[in-house]
Amino acid sequence: MNTSISFVLSSKITCMKLFVAGLPYDLDDAELTEIFEKFGTIASAKVAIDRETGKSKGFAFVDMPNAEEARDAIENLNDISLGQKPLVVKEADERSGPPGGGSRNGGGGFNRGGGGGFNSGGQRGGGGGGFNRGGSGGYGNNRSGRY
Repeated sequence: MNTSISFVLSSKITCMKLFVAGLPYDLDDAELTEIFEKFGTIASAKVAIDRETGKSKGFAFVDMPNAEEARDAIENLNDISLGQKPLVVKEADERSGPPGGGSRNGGGGFNRGGGGGFNSGGQRGGGGGGFNRGGSGGYGNNRSGRY
């Protein structure tokens, strides 16, 4: 095996993604990086930001290429107080499924259209939905007499 390929493969295997919760809401990516750099190399550090408000959600993800350094960070930073709450630092769980977590009952909402919604076609839930707008969803679109 080519040595550069084996290095890439071995470094991929040892890389560790950390989940960090209990962060002060005013902490940014640069400050998060600064905290974790004390324990080793940081590939990335991203504070989760609420799309609507633009403010921190109080948790983040940190990628560290060296698993040993990542474990050292976990050991030294977990349960310390950085603000009003103690930090929770642990290895991030693997995500499965589509981004955003998915939804069992579909989208929709008022004036949206789409399929699904309450009592459409005799099935519960389903994609789309909505109230008072095109598509096949909405309340009471089942005209077969079944309620």
